[in-house]
Amino acid sequence: MAEHENGTAQAGPQMKMNILSQFIRDMSFENVLAQRGTGGEVQPDVQVSVNLDAKKRSVEHQYEVVVKLTINSRNKAANEVLFVLELEYVGVFHIEGVPEEQLHPFLLIECPRMVFPFIRRIVSDITHDGGFPPLNLENIDFVQLYRNEIARRQAQVSAPKADA
Repeated sequence: MAEHENGTAQAGPQMKMNILSQFIRDMSFENVLAQRGTGGEVQPDVQVSVNLDAKKRSVEHQYEVVVKLTINSRNKAANEVLFVLELEYVGVFHIEGVPEEQLHPFLLIECPRMVFPFIRRIVSDITHDGGFPPLNLENIDFVQLYRNEIARRQAQVSAPKADA
């Protein structure tokens, strides 16, 4: 029994995560096609850019994670803008038991994964209500986004050294 207790003690604290709240901080949808008053056949080309941000809140173990989406839809044939959707979606999380060195990737990978289904629904509803077929976002690879951002930051840090 002592070995079991020692094994359990070495496992460390249990990881705990709760979504305390989630909300739209800012949103803008512009139906450029309707404003121009043009019609005809449209072949949309949709570009989605994603930015992530996380910060500690003043309450212990609470973090705010922001997912910023910018979606541009253009007509392939005429290269005209059809619509632009900008969405800033926030999740407030209570997180305990995550080691300090793993907290940053946890906040920018796992937390956005938790709120993504809600973001997908909002984008679908807004594009539909804005006069277009509902846009169903593909899954976003938050791990790859995180890796790309780390690589970009490392390139920025090492670039001045190469010039010196």
